Amino acid sequence: MTATLVSNTQPTTEEEILFPPGNLYSDEPPVESELHLRQIILLIQCLERLWRDRQDFYAAGNLTIYYSPRQLKSEDFRGPDFFVVLGTERKPRKSWTVWHENGKYPDVIVEILSKNTASVDRGLKKQIYENTFRTAEYFWFDPDTLEFEGFVMVGGQYQAIAPNPSGYLWSQELGLYLGRSDRQLRFFTANGDLVLTPNEIADREAQRAETEAQRADTEAQRAARLAAKLRELNIDPDTL
Repeated sequence: MTATLVSNTQPTTEEEILFPPGNLYSDEPPVESELHLRQIILLIQCLERLWRDRQDFYAAGNLTIYYSPRQLKSEDFRGPDFFVVLGTERKPRKSWTVWHENGKYPDVIVEILSKNTASVDRGLKKQIYENTFRTAEYFWFDPDTLEFEGFVMVGGQYQAIAPNPSGYLWSQELGLYLGRSDRQLRFFTANGDLVLTPNEIADREAQRAETEAQRADTEAQRAARLAAKLRELNIDPDTL
């Protein structure tokens, strides 16, 4: 299949060539493992839940970014494991096509390392994200070895982000820390609080409701015992 659409007759001028639309489908291969899949989903769920009231960002995972200067699907494309674009419309997309997104590239990229991809993620992809995408912040994380590093664009080049005492790396773009927790890469607030998933929030709310119910039951039992004791003393508790 060719990368351009043509008219019924062979085009003779550049004006007759129609560039492909911006709704190109993603062309990424399956993720490396279940660990990779769960990690990507985790990052997306946490950020979208935290920013549920915002409509000015796009977060996705394992989605193709098309960035050909000639606007061709057949050349110049990459598929980060997780990326965030700020200052854009929050809506579903089949892919991220730079020439139909006002020339915008991701502001933050996270790659999930594996034995098959680690050398590319540390080398070629880092070079592309630094020199072509000009992505402000780039992180990588290995769910097996827990290797975790981050880089921030300073003066046109990536510099390593220094960890805080907890080992977290600050993302100025997101206003959040990224750090390891239970062998997963998670987001943390500026105060160091873990950004919860929707399921974790639901579990905490259910636990809180159960605790409140138990407390109310304990208070009711205590009140019943007190009322019984007062009646033994010929005191009507309802008159107190």
